[in-house]
Amino acid sequence: MTMSLHGKRKEIYKYEAPWTVYAMNWSVRPDKRFRLALGSFVEEYNNKVQLVGLEEESSEFVCRNTFDHPYPTTKIMWIPDTKGVYPDLLATSGDYLRIWRVSDTETRLECLLNNNKNSDFCAPLTSFDWNEVDPNLLGTSSIDTTCTIWGLETGQVLGRVNLVSGHVKTQLIAHDKEVYDIAFSRAGGGRDMFASVGADGSVRMFDLRHLEHSTIIYEDPQHHPLLRLCWNKQDPNYLATMAMDGMEVVILDVRVPCTPVARLNNHRACVNGIAWAPHSSCHICTAADDHQALIWDIQQMPRAIEDPILAYTAEGEINNVQWASTQPDWIAICYNNCLEILRV
Repeated sequence: MTMSLHGKRKEIYKYEAPWTVYAMNWSVRPDKRFRLALGSFVEEYNNKVQLVGLEEESSEFVCRNTFDHPYPTTKIMWIPDTKGVYPDLLATSGDYLRIWRVSDTETRLECLLNNNKNSDFCAPLTSFDWNEVDPNLLGTSSIDTTCTIWGLETGQVLGRVNLVSGHVKTQLIAHDKEVYDIAFSRAGGGRDMFASVGADGSVRMFDLRHLEHSTIIYEDPQHHPLLRLCWNKQDPNYLATMAMDGMEVVILDVRVPCTPVARLNNHRACVNGIAWAPHSSCHICTAADDHQALIWDIQQMPRAIEDPILAYTAEGEINNVQWASTQPDWIAICYNNCLEILRV
């Protein structure tokens, strides 16, 4: 299904969900271009995930599938399968990491990955990342101070079903307090390096081949918790992070630990999301409670970056921003109960 959207030249497409949208992500399969997954934020046990797609004829988003999810999803990701060779899988984090298989008619839970076998209590997962180089690797971050690296097996075809299962490859205490985000780096082959941020205000880097030590890349001067981290998609030396309730995004260079190379601070309310451009090492989008999504050009670092090059004002506080990895012209944001995709 190729989208001939250029003929229509619509710059913005909007979808309204029946609930507040929090988690959101683009599908990367080449045959499912304008498809996204949305997670509800309802403060109770029963939550939902919707799979939506843009209809070529009507130029409208339609909901293709809705399924139940316990608690809100803290993050949603499609399998990073740009060639379409793996099963059509989707992962969600919340109380546990769940892997779902998507078909045209239904979405089915393939496996639930639980690392607290000995306990009646689960330590909720704050985030996770799916390794782009090896889609059989996922990493989760938890409020119990740990990160867990999971191995996924897409089993032999039995009948017409590939069975998907997972196992713990390693679990490590990553921080002194809760871990809020984890992300694999593209450095060194893209398989073994990852970083995490957490309530202790530090960014730490790990190597799966040498887990006995980690490197502190940055510590927040006021020890404010760091909520998100995001690696530059083209230059693995750079990453971005932000503090809880902070109005600025900090750009770090791993070759110069503990000293930010740039601070992006035009937002007038707390930043909620960061997304690097998939196709350019010097562009990054930030989104915040001030209703704004800002795109920055950071190529003049380490000179100060004064102003963004593009600004979009939404009709509400923006909870999340995602830049489509296989369609770099499109950025998705969500606010209130709305998803919007913007052509940039």
